[in-house]
Amino acid sequence: MREDYIKQAQQAIPNINILINLVSRRVKQLRRGSKPLVESLEHHDLEDTALREIIEGRISFELYEADKTSAVDQYFSSEF
Repeated sequence: MREDYIKQAQQAIPNINILINLVSRRVKQLRRGSKPLVESLEHHDLEDTALREIIEGRISFELYEADKTSAVDQYFSSEF
């Protein structure tokens, strides 16, 4: 992976864990045949392609907050 792409992508997604997961999932999609969302005149690794998609704002993500009570807590708190 190109270091400059990583630094630029971190400006869009500062949390490195989220960035790594997003790149990983996108690379899997590209390996399975998804078409890249960016065009390039030079040949890039799939990781670099995913990073460029993030840099150019072609890929976004949402974080979901976990429920405060677990499914087990909900089960045991219900009445029979």
